Amino acid sequence: MKNTMIKVVIERDIMPGLEAEYDQIARAAMRVCYHAPGFIAGEILRERSHTERRMLITQWRDLAAWKAWEHSIEREQAIQQMLPMLTRDERVRVFDPF
Repeated sequence: MKNTMIKVVIERDIMPGLEAEYDQIARAAMRVCYHAPGFIAGEILRERSHTERRMLITQWRDLAAWKAWEHSIEREQAIQQMLPMLTRDERVRVFDPF
């Protein structure tokens, strides 16, 4: 498959009462992500009917750029801070344009 721009959707469910602390860590991680090679854009969303649920949508130059960030020390450090706040494992999905 040729190198094409991708979007990565990450869904996380946060323990009740820890949303503000999680949001602070997630925003800090997103700021670091802005400097990752191949990062194009990103946003963090809160689900209206489930305010403990967060969805991160990021756009990357290609799958290799995402994989480099996914396995980076910076992402690992952020994930380690977030893990105790999650009620289940994050769900990561990669989408291609068609």
